[in-house]
Amino acid sequence: MKLPTFPKVYNTYFVAIIATVGGMLFGFDISSMSAIIGTSQYIDYFDNPHGVRQGAINSALAAGSVIGSLMAGPVSDKIGRRDSIFFAGFWWLIGTAVQAGVNSFGSLMAGRVLNGICVGITSSQVPVYLAEITKKEKRGSIIVIQQLAIEWGIFIMFFIGYGCSFIPGPPSFRLAWGLQFVPCVILMIGLPFLPESPRWLAKVDRTEEAITTLARIQAGGNVDDPLVVAEWEEITTVLAAERSAAPGWRKFFYNGMWRRTMAGFTVQAWQQMSGANVMTYYVVYVFQMANMTGNILLISSGIQYALFIIFTSIMFFFIDKTGRRTLLMYGAIGMALCHFVVGGVLSAGEYVPDGVDNNLNVLIRVKGPKAHTVIAFCYLLIIIYALTLAPVAWVYAAEVWSLETRAIGMSIAAVGNWLFNFALGLFVPPGFANITWKLFIVFGILCVAAAVQVFFTYPETCGKTIEEVEELFSDGGPKPWHTKPGHSNLDGLIEEVRDKGLHAKDVVDRQHHDGLHSASATLPEKAGAAASPA
Repeated sequence: MKLPTFPKVYNTYFVAIIATVGGMLFGFDISSMSAIIGTSQYIDYFDNPHGVRQGAINSALAAGSVIGSLMAGPVSDKIGRRDSIFFAGFWWLIGTAVQAGVNSFGSLMAGRVLNGICVGITSSQVPVYLAEITKKEKRGSIIVIQQLAIEWGIFIMFFIGYGCSFIPGPPSFRLAWGLQFVPCVILMIGLPFLPESPRWLAKVDRTEEAITTLARIQAGGNVDDPLVVAEWEEITTVLAAERSAAPGWRKFFYNGMWRRTMAGFTVQAWQQMSGANVMTYYVVYVFQMANMTGNILLISSGIQYALFIIFTSIMFFFIDKTGRRTLLMYGAIGMALCHFVVGGVLSAGEYVPDGVDNNLNVLIRVKGPKAHTVIAFCYLLIIIYALTLAPVAWVYAAEVWSLETRAIGMSIAAVGNWLFNFALGLFVPPGFANITWKLFIVFGILCVAAAVQVFFTYPETCGKTIEEVEELFSDGGPKPWHTKPGHSNLDGLIEEVRDKGLHAKDVVDRQHHDGLHSASATLPEKAGAAASPA
């Protein structure tokens, strides 16, 4: 699939805002359920689903997302990062149409699976796209926009669902689910105006287009800017070395690649196993345990999503000044403490065998100061998550892959996210019913395990180019706990280019001479051949 030719906008923030609407789709789908599962319209129409049945409804999105994640890598390598996101939109439109006309448990499951295929593709390829078009100094903050889009989607859709809860009967949830068309249409209208990733263009040997796009993004169209020349040399040299490596799936395990594969997969898995999804998918249940009911319950749940946005927005300004390792490690420890407190307080609650407010997913309740403690630490857990694992897991997973492996590698990482999302979505409702407060202890222990793995196996990638990450994970690379943010080799290479007066054409000519690049295209004769960006 190739999009029609439209004028392109090369401002990185504009590109990120449009591309990350794909993340907003994920957020819409999360809270399209969380705001509705406690309403009488939903409970009556779907015959009070609870336990595994409710878990299956929630996890259907994740099941589809696993399928979408597996599709995403080959599709992205074939048609490009941007166009693969456009392709994903069609799955969302079909799934939303099915949900808007839902008339049974089966059609609800089918619609969520179809939406999930879209989310699997966008959640894996939007970070790839953003990582490949962004300067190393801004890469973290740009990818954080993806997490912010998810959170805005959750927040907006939650209150759409809340508003629709005042509509009697099935039109209540059908309207809420039908409104999911809107962000997808915005995404598909905006994508044709975005450039393709210059690194993907280099990968498929579209040399002239690649370096011109890189120049427009990084240097206002000047192909001979030292930054452009240095970065182009690094991209193509590393790409040539990668092409000489093991073919097929072996490329994910040779020369330290197994460490990158493990890091990319596990950082996404830990984001799910941290237990934050208990708060995003099932916050209504948790607050029912804290003796909240009616509109107060829904509004209090919505406050959590507002906190999510506020504190992730703070990280937009600081993530590229703070190490990824530090945020992941201490974030996991902080979340563990919150889980232990919530679980400990709930352990002293009363058992309600018929379900709190007849909700068979909620069998335990606390009141008074204990309820206030549960609510406070649930909010604190979300604040810590918003500052650490929520944004950083997407950033880190997008940074660890090589150019040759990035599209499929990020698909592998997204599979880690969605497999555990599926398992937890299915497991949490029966977990509430069968082990009640002990569920939070389980998540606390998992958070501690995450912090241990981060310390021993995740090198620091902040401030490095995505090509330099190669060395951090190589067999002779530094120990993860010895790595620090910044200290990029690209800065020295830029000075070398400036001192020698090299031009982009010199780099390409030398690479052709040395056999490092297979493209036969030539660069524009002069910098002016690259049009000014919009």
